[in-house]
Amino acid sequence: MAALGWLTPRRRSATARSVLAGEAAAEAARKSSQELEALEALHGTAPAAEPDFPVAGDDRAAAFFDLDNTVMQGAAIFHFGRGLYKRKFFQRRELARFAWQQAWFRLAGVEDPEHMQDARDSALSIVKGHRVAELMSIGEEIYDEYMAERIWPGPRPLAQAHLDAGQKVWLVTAAPVETATIIARRLGLTGALGTVAESVEGVYTGKLVGEPLHGPAKAEAVRALAHAEGLDLTRCAAYSDSHNDIPMLSLVGHPYAINPDAKLRKHARAREWRLRDYRTGRKAAKVGIPAAAGVGAIAGGTAAAVALHRRRR
Repeated sequence: MAALGWLTPRRRSATARSVLAGEAAAEAARKSSQELEALEALHGTAPAAEPDFPVAGDDRAAAFFDLDNTVMQGAAIFHFGRGLYKRKFFQRRELARFAWQQAWFRLAGVEDPEHMQDARDSALSIVKGHRVAELMSIGEEIYDEYMAERIWPGPRPLAQAHLDAGQKVWLVTAAPVETATIIARRLGLTGALGTVAESVEGVYTGKLVGEPLHGPAKAEAVRALAHAEGLDLTRCAAYSDSHNDIPMLSLVGHPYAINPDAKLRKHARAREWRLRDYRTGRKAAKVGIPAAAGVGAIAGGTAAAVALHRRRR
């Protein structure tokens, strides 16, 4: 549940916290990968036409996919928030605050630090005291309710091509590692790197390990996992829609900009990275308006939940 928020102690080095978050995400991902590999055989996907890359049989290569607006339309935490509200994990007053912060973010195009800090602290308090197993079970239900139908069809063949080539495919996201792992398993991928929340004896403490897996922390997670798995990053691929993931994309030898925002599109073109856009023409024209990222994305789902609640009344 970690990406539901993040705490930002002012006196600690941001770099050190990014490394800690990355290493925690890598460790969590490796622990779950064996189970996912076993289940992968039961959730096979029909192979698709192979793109220019990857190279079949190169087991020192792997692929790293951002989740929100790369593999899935919208943000995973947005949909997870809808599911938690439906299950009465938080009240309408919290819903309204999240909705306002997210609306401001979408209009202004930048994250307000105070808004984001408030949203993260509130979100962490929501899951504090709940058991990890409980949230995992709920996450399975929420995937079926809100997420399955929002998986982009376009990136699936790219991921499948890596799997068909004998390579591992990892999701890399600021979403909670538990949620990310559920999505990876449902898509038949190897595993997931996500934000790690602290838990003691299977109960969430309301704190994070390091910081959310966002921006530089994603790059640290990929670097840590590559070292543990014996991968050559120059032979790996990474896929993302956001300029926030430029550190991760810059790590690998085969970066792809998928449904890119304006800043990433400009950066990718300047460096001759591959671009793929699976949105409709109308949506693609709006790349100047950033997609929801991190915990702030809860607000979109909560706003929808409020509207649904009102209609039912």
